[in-house]
This record gives sequence, C-alpha cells and structure tokens, in this order.
Amino acid sequence: MKKITIVGAGFAAISAIRRLRKRGFDGEIAVLAPEPQFLYYPSLIWIPTGLRSAADLRIPLEGFFARNRVRFVKGTAVAVEEGGRALRTDQGRLEQDALIIASGGRSLKALPGIEHTLAICDPFDAERIRERLAALSRGRIAVGFAGNPKEPQAVRGGPAFEILFGIETYLRKRGLRGAIELVFFNPMTEPGNRLGSKAVQRILAEMKTRGITTHLGHKLKGFTKRAVLTEGGDIEADLILFLPGLTGPAWVAEGGLPLSPGGFIRADTTCAVEGMAGVFVAGDAGSYAGAPEWLPKQGHMADLQGVTAADNALLHLEGKAPAHHFRPEIVCIVDTLSSGVLVYRTPSRGVVLPNPLWHAAKRAFEWRYLRPLRRAA
Repeated sequence: MKKITIVGAGFAAISAIRRLRKRGFDGEIAVLAPEPQFLYYPSLIWIPTGLRSAADLRIPLEGFFARNRVRFVKGTAVAVEEGGRALRTDQGRLEQDALIIASGGRSLKALPGIEHTLAICDPFDAERIRERLAALSRGRIAVGFAGNPKEPQAVRGGPAFEILFGIETYLRKRGLRGAIELVFFNPMTEPGNRLGSKAVQRILAEMKTRGITTHLGHKLKGFTKRAVLTEGGDIEADLILFLPGLTGPAWVAEGGLPLSPGGFIRADTTCAVEGMAGVFVAGDAGSYAGAPEWLPKQGHMADLQGVTAADNALLHLEGKAPAHHFRPEIVCIVDTLSSGVLVYRTPSRGVVLPNPLWHAAKRAFEWRYLRPLRRAA
C-alpha cells in the first residue's frame, strides 16, 4: 500500500487530504501534528473585539480524519531522511512514498523588546489584546507590522490592517474614540504593497478618514514597555500590537532540507522541494521560485498549494515528474468590523472593491469553510 505523510494540520494540509481522496488515492494518509486540531486563523482578528472566542476557532479534526481515513500521529517533525522516504519525529520514525510539508511558518522574534508587544497570530495573544483593550479608557494604541529582512515578502500585513480598523470601529461604538489615539507604524512608505498599489492607497485613505495617525518609512529599532523605537523617532503607546515578519518552521533549520535566505523550504510553483523527489511543501513553510514577488502568505494561497502538492504527489507515485503549478492569487477581505474592502490580485489583474456587505461575506465564508470540518465522523 502506498503511503503519503503530511506534516501539519492547517489550510494546506486540509486541502491536500481532500484532494488526495477526491482523486481516488486509496493508500494510507498519515498526518503528523501536535494536536488533531485546526485553527481558523483569519478570524483571530475578531477575538480582541469580542466577536469571536478562541474556542470558536479551534476545530477538532477527529471527525474529518475519520471520514477521510487519515491516521493521525501526535508529534512534531525533526528531520527529513533518505531523500524524503523517511521522516524523523520526536515520537519515532515515519516512512512514506511521498511527503507533503504543510507545517506553516513562525514569527521572527529578533527585534529588541518584542516581548512588550502583542500579536494577532495565536488565540492566547488575541485574548490578551481583548483584556488590555477592555481595560483601556484613554491613551494611545500603536499597531504595525514588518517583514523578514532576508525575505521581505514574508509578511502578514492584512491582519494588521484588519485589527487596526476593527479596533477603531470598536472604540467608536463604545464612545472612546476621542479618548484613545490610534497610530499605524511600518518601515515601508507603502505598507502592504503586495496587495497592489491601488489597495495600498485605499487603505491609507481609510486611515486618514478614520483619523488614524501614520508613522511610515522608518526602520524599526525595537520596543520598550511603553514605546515603539524607530529611526524616525519613538512612538509612545499604552498598547503595542505588532506582527513581525515570518520565517520557516523551527524544525527545518536542522531538518535536512534546502532553505531560502529567509529560512523557508526552497521549492517551485509545483510545490516540489528542490533536489528531493517526492517531497513537497505547501503553505507558509515554503519559498516558491518562479512565483510573483507579491505571492501572499495566507490561507487561500495555502489551500491552492495544498491541492497542487497533492496532485504532484500522486504523479510521483506513478513515477512521473511534477506537472501541476499552483495559481498565484490574492483573494482577501480587509475587514473593518462593520464593512470591508475586497482585494483580488493575479499576475494580470487587480481589483479593489469596498462594500459594507464584505464584513457579512467574510463571516459567511468562515461558516462555509468550517461547517464540514465540524461534522462528526
């Protein structure tokens, strides 16, 4: 019986599992992850303002795994061995005919004083933001993000914009907007330019309309408990929300895999890992040669890459070279808690479309995506 191992239980892994079974793969699928659980990252932005709780977004996967005949292995990866035919884990060794790495990325923690900031990258930080926000009646909140200096495109700007606009809406509804100043900071003069220039201009115009101060184009030096330190001056703040740049998962540094300068697994648009036949990467763990510079690190792109990795893994099992390429695409709604802006980008097209209905659409998509995962076996 042929065996495929998938590392991770996020967007790319879910899509790869679905694709393998849809394509008729009848062999063994093993999933290695710390827990049989899916975290719906896009809605973390709603935890600080009380629209969601952490429990709403942590989805047990036992039912999904049972329906798709997946063998779950609790643990974490350590190294890829034998050219990908074996995977060393902290719980032992797995052997497979094809390997899909979908273990996500992680945040850089290099800036001095970053422990004084809160991010929106996990439920724990999101709930701490909610507590701090609820206790604040006056002062200043600073919100910003940055990239990976060695791979600047490894950035998550969308959630930073969303938490900024969501908090502004939340404060206005509570009658506190006049007492609490909002400042957006970023080392780039055009933050979020991967979304396209039209989207950046729309987002900056929205900040101006909402009275949000901007501090752009100044290199970050670090943080203190009450300030953001930049080469263009410091920003005093009572609450600092910061999304650092991304790098690859911790285990790949010594995992026997080819890595990009930014610490991601080197691959191409077939998701095939460089120099390792039958090994594929999908989602935030990869750096994809041949893809557009603006290729996003987001759930939608991870879904597309998970499908591509699955298709090419099946070709590998037939003794064929990878032939499928993922479609580079940005599809996101920059949510404001009461409305939103749809951003769509491909190599040939870019659309920026504001509409008060996008907030409801984003909530509807969450329900549609999570409904089948919540089903029992």
